[in-house]
This record gives sequence, C-alpha cells and structure tokens, in this order.
Amino acid sequence: MPKTDQQSVQTARILLEALPYIRQYQGATLVIKYGGHAMVDARLKESFAQDLILMKLVGINPLVVHGGGPQINRVLERIGKESVFVDGMRVTDNETMDVVEMVLGGLVNKEIVNLINSLGGQAVGLTGKDGNLIKARKLKSRNQSSSTGNPGVPIDFGQVGEVASIDPGILHVLESHRFIPVIAPIGIGSDGNTYNINSDLVAGHLAATMNADKLMLLTDTPGVLDQDGTLIPKLKVAKVQGLIENGIIQSGMIPKVQCAVEALSGGVESSLILDGRIEHALLLELFTDSGIGTLICK
Repeated sequence: MPKTDQQSVQTARILLEALPYIRQYQGATLVIKYGGHAMVDARLKESFAQDLILMKLVGINPLVVHGGGPQINRVLERIGKESVFVDGMRVTDNETMDVVEMVLGGLVNKEIVNLINSLGGQAVGLTGKDGNLIKARKLKSRNQSSSTGNPGVPIDFGQVGEVASIDPGILHVLESHRFIPVIAPIGIGSDGNTYNINSDLVAGHLAATMNADKLMLLTDTPGVLDQDGTLIPKLKVAKVQGLIENGIIQSGMIPKVQCAVEALSGGVESSLILDGRIEHALLLELFTDSGIGTLICK
C-alpha cells in the first residue's frame, strides 16, 4: 500500500463532511451582515471574501450588508468634526451625512468589492439609493435616556432613518448574472433626503424581503452568551425576551437579537449570530457538523 499523506486524507474528509451541506444550500439565499473586527483585520477580510466566492461557486446566493462606524469616525476626526452619539445612535446632520455617504458608499463599499473581485469573485457595490433599493423614512425624535429616571431631552437624530420598504429588483438582476451584491446601508426618503440606517436593521429587512434561507450577523463575540459567559448554541425565539429582561442579553447584543427575531417573523428560516473574529466563520457555520455561533429559531 502506498503511503498516503495524512494532511491530504484530512482534506478529503473535510470535503466529504461539507458535501451534504453544499447540497442542502444549493440555490439558497443568505443575507450576511458584515461588520466589527472582520472588517478591519486584513487576514479576516481576505477570509471573508474567500468564503463568499466559494459560496457563490457552489450555488449559494450571498448578499452582503456592511457597516463602517469606525471608518466614519476616523474621517470625521480628520476634518475636525465631533461624532455625537445618543443611546448608541449617531446624530447625523447634513455635513455628517455627506461623510457617511462618502465613507460607506464609497471607501468601505468599494474596498470590499475590490477585494472580492481581486480574489476571483464577481461583486457589485450598491447603496440603497441605487435602483431605489431602500426607501427610508426619518427616525422620529425621541427622549434621551436619563440616569435620574426623569424624562430626557428630546433628540432629533437628523438624517438617521428607518427602512420603509425594499425593492429587490436590482438584486434579482445581479443574482441572475452571478454577481455578489455588496450593500451600504443608506436609503432615500420620499422627501428626497438621504438617510443613514443601522446596518443590522437593513440586513434583517432585506432577508425578509428576499425570503432568505438564513440571516447571518457577524459580531465581535462568540454569539449569545448565558449568565456564565458560555455560548448558547441554539436559542428559541420564545426565550429571547426573558433573557433580555434578566440582563443576560444586554447592550449591543439586544438590537442584533431583536433584528434576528424580526427576520424570522418576516419569513426567514433561521438567523445566526457568528463570531467574525474567526477565520472562515461563514464556511465553518455552513459546511461543518458542529457549526459555530448561536442559531436563533422559532
């Protein structure tokens, strides 16, 4: 018997493990929220792009929605403009909106597209303004949270918006031509104004509109953690509110989990919160028996 390289055998076993999942997800539409550390570490950026290319090659249709908060902060700091946040949301005046649009729709979006294309994929960058993809409405003014328990001061967030509707026509065209859409979370209002929209919210609405099989949110944590800091691999929707009320799900994880739950109510089959700090997180979740992160399901 000829001697076989053990690493080659292990590679073959990995491919065989992936095969049933490749069959399962052929033709599936997956919406992926790309953000956090995965967007700033060069090694993780490349592995993310490679994952998308492989997914497309085996017949999966990934759609990417990206953030870019740190990049926006750096540009605002460079021009001497202060970043103002209230309850975690960026107050966006006209000048700030110009920067947001330039950074998200230009610098960040094109960097992602160029990386995918340079590695052999075919990606197209969009904002919600292209093809009237995302119609937005202005986020209503609300009272700022007060540590004293008294009502806070009413805050106008400026050109911060919510998703009013999504027209997926341009996405269907790109999908039929084997392109990977990369979407910046900027929408256009009926008033003609441009609006900055939370990327998690855009991803959730897009997943529901596209009847996606999965919504995948990349974060800087292993997933949803219990009171002992241990990963919860599977979380039923019915248990989410109790975990929030008990303070187990808190701070920045709350809107992500709520976004995942809303996507499920909109018809998405499953939502996943994944650790974007792990190389090839998407492939590990989709094509291995163990998977990673937290699966949120009905």
